[in-house]
Amino acid sequence: MDVTSLWQTIAEHPEFFAMLTIPPVTAFVTWIHVLMALKMLFYPIKFRGIRIANFPFFGLPGLGWQGIVPRKAGKISGVIVDQTLSKLGSLDEFFQAMEPDQMAIFITEAVDKNLESLIDEIMLDHSPALWGNLPYALKRRVYTQAHQELPSIMQSLVTDLTYHVEDLVDMRKMIVNKMESDRRLMVNMFLKVGQKEINFIWHISALIGLIFGIIQMFIFLVVPQHWTVPFFAAIWGFLTNWIAIWMVFNPVEPHFIRYVKFFALQSRFPFIKPQLPHIARYRFQGGFMKRQEEVSEVFAEIVVKDLVTLENIMNEMMYGDHAIETRELMKSHLYKVLESPVINTTLRLGLGRREFGQLKNTIIDKSIVATMVPLRDPELNESRASKIFGLFRDRIRALSPDEFQNLLRPAFREDEMTLIVLGGLTGFLAGWLHLVLVFSPAMQ
Repeated sequence: MDVTSLWQTIAEHPEFFAMLTIPPVTAFVTWIHVLMALKMLFYPIKFRGIRIANFPFFGLPGLGWQGIVPRKAGKISGVIVDQTLSKLGSLDEFFQAMEPDQMAIFITEAVDKNLESLIDEIMLDHSPALWGNLPYALKRRVYTQAHQELPSIMQSLVTDLTYHVEDLVDMRKMIVNKMESDRRLMVNMFLKVGQKEINFIWHISALIGLIFGIIQMFIFLVVPQHWTVPFFAAIWGFLTNWIAIWMVFNPVEPHFIRYVKFFALQSRFPFIKPQLPHIARYRFQGGFMKRQEEVSEVFAEIVVKDLVTLENIMNEMMYGDHAIETRELMKSHLYKVLESPVINTTLRLGLGRREFGQLKNTIIDKSIVATMVPLRDPELNESRASKIFGLFRDRIRALSPDEFQNLLRPAFREDEMTLIVLGGLTGFLAGWLHLVLVFSPAMQ
């Protein structure tokens, strides 16, 4: 049958106009339901709906929805650390690259500015009578001694913390805790890293839907049964989501295909520029996989500014699972200032052995708080981030394609089947609505 005869057969079909609506409707519906599926992947950040105890579906706390990525932030971030970040280097290496000697100087200068008020705060909290009645000359000697001791104490303390960073900080737990406490950060990370792929899935779905719609139109021509409209709409919805996600990550490894090139694409009108025919190579690889060099810049920036930061590392040291060990290590350095003859004699005689021992614990508590203030300084964190940005970027670029895909793949893999099935369900509903609104009048 030639094209003219085929067109005549279609044109003479009693439901000709209804059939012609199948391709554009399928394209539009596919475009909409893929957009919906992508939005449901990331939003809402918090659960929206009615909470029901022991709700058995999708791991949700009730009847409603929470984005797959924010809902499973802890699990997904753990996968990213295990399969990607852990391959980029050790926390000790990153901390060393932050130049701890410079950090010690910055912290010393910041603490030294408020050292006297810090000493006053510690002593007035612990023993206001003693400190209030102590002659200013003796206080001045305590201040002076503390100022003299601080630089060497901070230098040795930071050096010791650097040496023990792997023992005091669990990088996996640090990042997972950060992601779980700030689920929007996880969503923003995936959107920044994979925005082009998300847009690609959304837009290519309309083209795939149009192709499937044309196929369905011919199916209806051969099998003129109305049940085929919602049935095949469900199949196309299912397949579109699967194909679109597959195209982002597959093939994992690049495959180069030779072809004859007759024109080049350009950004301005007429967009297509003729060329002399020549042999060119097409890189057949998943869309995300092709962008490894570009993504490396984006992901490295996210890691050094939001995840492996000086503030996060020190927070985990001071308040995390190994806080007790950190306190013991700090004691060995900070107590040195109390061992100087001036301070030891002044305080021990005034307080007695027992209260002098309790004072040591107060000093540790206050010192941790005082030390964390400069460590949260944006300027310090930004300067340390710049020290390790290049390290992360270059190592992400050096990942194998299989390792690299794990920067984005876990977000889709976690509930990929949910998204695909959702495409089938929305396709069926849209096909049924299409049947009722367009085909039903023709049936009457």
